[in-house]
Amino acid sequence: MKKRYIFYLILALGLAYLVYYRITENKKIEGGGAAGGPGKGGKGKGGPALNVDGIEVKTSEFSNNLEITGSIEANEAVTLRSEVAGLVTGIYFKEGGNVSKGATLVKINDRDIQAQLREALTRQNLSASNENRAKQLLEKGAISQEEYDTSQAELQALRSQVQLIRAQLAKTTIIAPFSGKVGLRNISVGEYLTPNTVIANLLSTNPVKISFSIPEKYVSQLNTNSNISFNIDGRNKTYTGKVFAIEPGINEQTRTLQIKALAPNANNELLPGSFAKVKLALTSIKDAILIPTEAVIPVLKGKVVYISKNGKAQQVPIETGTRTADKILVLSGLNVGDTVLTTGAMALKPEVDVKVKIQKSK
Repeated sequence: MKKRYIFYLILALGLAYLVYYRITENKKIEGGGAAGGPGKGGKGKGGPALNVDGIEVKTSEFSNNLEITGSIEANEAVTLRSEVAGLVTGIYFKEGGNVSKGATLVKINDRDIQAQLREALTRQNLSASNENRAKQLLEKGAISQEEYDTSQAELQALRSQVQLIRAQLAKTTIIAPFSGKVGLRNISVGEYLTPNTVIANLLSTNPVKISFSIPEKYVSQLNTNSNISFNIDGRNKTYTGKVFAIEPGINEQTRTLQIKALAPNANNELLPGSFAKVKLALTSIKDAILIPTEAVIPVLKGKVVYISKNGKAQQVPIETGTRTADKILVLSGLNVGDTVLTTGAMALKPEVDVKVKIQKSK
């Protein structure tokens, strides 16, 4: 037992000596660095300068483009249905073909309504003759005003009935509400059509609408008539459009703002329902300061960069804006002509001697 205790005691003393030795050596190193010794990255004049890369701050024009996803929609779209039930007697459009506004697309059997109309017109004509005779008799004092009012009311009722039948008759003819392209039809001549039956889809696709949403924080940078560019899968081509409508409120669930743009589609290359990769042009800054993202160091209270001044590194707090793939917009903290250090961020400290190799801006 005594040998075990002696062994533990020797081991503890050895560890204590190693700790003491390490602390003593660290103090010597720190003391030497403070006195201008040869420690790496030392502040003294005798220490070697740290080799780093840097860029000279210049201004350039910056267009803030936001990349989002969207979808292509028809400018106008409607599912063709009948308001009344009946037998299909004629189909006057070609599947996948173009139709003009007001063109007759489908005709439903209207013989019974035509018969009702003829009957109503006959009764209306008879009532009109009776009303005319009653008016003449009233002028001669042969009948009372009440009797004339009765014949006139009967005529008005029949006229209203004729208008109602004409309205029902118009519903048996399905016309194109706008010019566009008709899709595949789901009916045939001789089929009994009901209001629930889908006849076909009618789309107007020139121009098309591009629907997309942007995050709430970019709303202040959006302008009416802003230009967009977008790409679709399967075509190595960039299309352009212009914003024409903006939702007046922000979606509370997604915190986004719904936007729609119009894009020409004369060749019908853009199909409704397609996925679109949209690039939206927001604000444009003429004298913008852009620096590489690797030069920015996040700290507790914001962001800082190191600049070289009189051969020494200096830490400068900055405010930043939009970030691109490899650069970040600096709103304040830097001036034109400053040399921003882009490498050695982990080794840099204020007042460290630096030797800067200026890199060309991309």
